[in-house]
Amino acid sequence: MLVDSHCHLNFPDFKDDLDNVITRAREAGVGVMQTICTDMAEFDEVRGIAERYDNIYCSVGVHPNESGMTKTVTSEELITKTSYPKVIGIGETGLDYHYEHSDRESQKKSFIEHIKAARATDLPVIIHTRDADEDTVSMLSDEMAKGKFKGLIHCFTASKYLADKVIELGFYISLSGIISFKNAGAIRDAIRDVPLDRLLVETDAPYLAPIPYRGKRNEPSFTIYTNRILAELKHVTEKECARVTTENFFRLFNKAMPL
Repeated sequence: MLVDSHCHLNFPDFKDDLDNVITRAREAGVGVMQTICTDMAEFDEVRGIAERYDNIYCSVGVHPNESGMTKTVTSEELITKTSYPKVIGIGETGLDYHYEHSDRESQKKSFIEHIKAARATDLPVIIHTRDADEDTVSMLSDEMAKGKFKGLIHCFTASKYLADKVIELGFYISLSGIISFKNAGAIRDAIRDVPLDRLLVETDAPYLAPIPYRGKRNEPSFTIYTNRILAELKHVTEKECARVTTENFFRLFNKAMPL
């Protein structure tokens, strides 16, 4: 079985055929999915999808690009939402200095609140970081010194520096279809030495469809292509890669129950 550890099934791209998308995922061997919250206003919709399907879980959080649009979410608000059984992660949160739709201070304040919630609940914090390696490492290190928490870098597109530092902190790294792109050699090099037992796979659907579907709508069934590239990088079979990354998911997101 494979797990799509990060997708966005509430997005409009799936409004007309979500049942078919879930069916195709099952048929491809993707047995479990986590649909990710990016704004508190969408949480009920995200949770509703997770509760409708036995093999879907969800998170609660505010994407860094949304963090400056309203008042900063508090750790207490996030913690309250984790009482729902299908909520297994905090995020996605983090720092995005590429688009900067929200100012950096708002992003940092929101990030800290998510980390507080992760620490209090023992649920993993799901981190989006783009063009912000130094600040991401600095904030994670500072917060870890205040008290341990667990988490992962999702859709890894960063440097070997960031990969090495977050692994030192005990975090995991999740890889998307980007690792199949021809121009992603630096990303593949950055994760080549990351132990397989610290890696997860995802789609980030509906975005970032892997080769051979690049440019089309992404969906959870395409997780198999990311797993295939990762297996090649780690010199293991696709079956072994699927087994290990699935075990990693349930070790990290230990509120989720294997089917």
